[in-house]
This record gives sequence, C-alpha cells and structure tokens, in this order.
Amino acid sequence: MTFDELLTKVRKIADGADVSGIDFLAVQVNITGKNEGVFYVEVKDGKVNVEPYEYNDRNCAVTMNMTNFNKLIDGKLDPVLAFTMRKLKVDGDTGKALEFAKLVKK
Repeated sequence: MTFDELLTKVRKIADGADVSGIDFLAVQVNITGKNEGVFYVEVKDGKVNVEPYEYNDRNCAVTMNMTNFNKLIDGKLDPVLAFTMRKLKVDGDTGKALEFAKLVKK
C-alpha cells in the first residue's frame, strides 16, 4: 500500500467516525519504513479533518510502520499491545492516542 492509498483509507474511516463527545483532538501520524509519510487527524467542532501535513499544536504524535498502522485501523492490532510491544510510539498525551485509536478503528 502506498502512503496516498493509506491516506484515502483513513479519510474514508474518518468520514464515518462517531466524534460525539470529542471536543478537540489533534494527532499527527508518522508512518515509517518504505512508504513513509506524515499526516494528521483533527477533530474540531464535530468534524474530522485528515491532511498530509505535520501538526505543530498537536495533542500527540503516533509513530508506526505502514503494516502495523494498517493492522491497527483494521482492528487486528490492539493499541495497548502495540504500545507495549514497541510497535507504536507515542510522543505526547497517551490518553489522546488511545482516543485516536478508537476513532480510526473500522
């Protein structure tokens, strides 16, 4: 999967996401490895934005390789287990990272 295909997949998931109860969430996702790239997911005013840029005032940054991120959003990799096994790195608020993981799961 290319980075652009991943971005399209995340946007489709975000379109159907239930963001009720989330006032504000800004998470930068750093994809490492062969198809590396950076994008952010922002929940603000009841809307979800997914853009291929860095987010300077983010709640946290999540770093994973493409394979593990796909497993995470497909519901095949538990975010807590991924963090424990060092397949997922979080820089910033880990609570917001968990909130993000629940948001992007199919």
